[in-house]
Amino acid sequence: MKKRTRILVIVASLLAAGLATTHDAWATPSAGLSETDDGVFDDWGISRTRSYGEDGFYQISETSFRPVIAFESLGKEADLAYRLGEQFAAAHPDRIERAEAIFHFVRDRVQYTSDVDRFGYEEFALNADELAGEINQNGESYGDCEDSAVLLAVIYRGAGYRSVIVLAPGHTAALVYLPEYQKATVVLELDGEVGWVWAEATGSNNPLGWIPKEFINIELAAYEIGEETVAREQSAAPPVTAIAPQTTTPRSSPPVPFFAVMAFFWLIPLIRRLRRRRRARY
Repeated sequence: MKKRTRILVIVASLLAAGLATTHDAWATPSAGLSETDDGVFDDWGISRTRSYGEDGFYQISETSFRPVIAFESLGKEADLAYRLGEQFAAAHPDRIERAEAIFHFVRDRVQYTSDVDRFGYEEFALNADELAGEINQNGESYGDCEDSAVLLAVIYRGAGYRSVIVLAPGHTAALVYLPEYQKATVVLELDGEVGWVWAEATGSNNPLGWIPKEFINIELAAYEIGEETVAREQSAAPPVTAIAPQTTTPRSSPPVPFFAVMAFFWLIPLIRRLRRRRRARY
């Protein structure tokens, strides 16, 4: 089910939590990827080194975003990550215990590492099954915010939860629908549904439900993931976006400026690469 929706932070009682420091690591890209002058593409024709555009892994444009890389691990493409979710569901009948176990699994086994350190690219996205395969083989993997967010969202789906990928300036995270959860430091409302919990797995000590302070009271966008075709989207209806104000009364905001800002933040790596290439020529 698609859902491009609004986020309203209703209660914000933040806990202090430090972000994990970057670890140096190196790995070659997964099999099935091909490198071109425009970056690295997978078998679905999706760019792993670019988030924007109709073939980008998040399909960010000035009016929308669609985390297409998540659909490479759902529906008929479901594999390791989705099965991990099913295994968590079998091992943890209690929904709260299960949600926390999934979060801790991703937080503790995906060591935060920049794409430059690992792959030599400013951006390089792995899908959920590639990360799950590395964890199965090595006991851990390495990735940045979109890698952890996509893995979390897919495992949560496999475990029987609704999950969302949320886009913020220069960052992305996952949300899980868990209205009975009492430990969250914020309460999130999406399209009138209260009970969405922020899952920020990029910090080694983060608890489920903690949200970085800089993402309170700013414009955000969310996409509920489900079984969708892994394909380029020629045109998409603009999602609804909203301000997360300090009061509990939401204020509407037009989507185009928000996604223009998002595109700017995610275009920065491309600009850096172009500058480096120019310097190399001279």
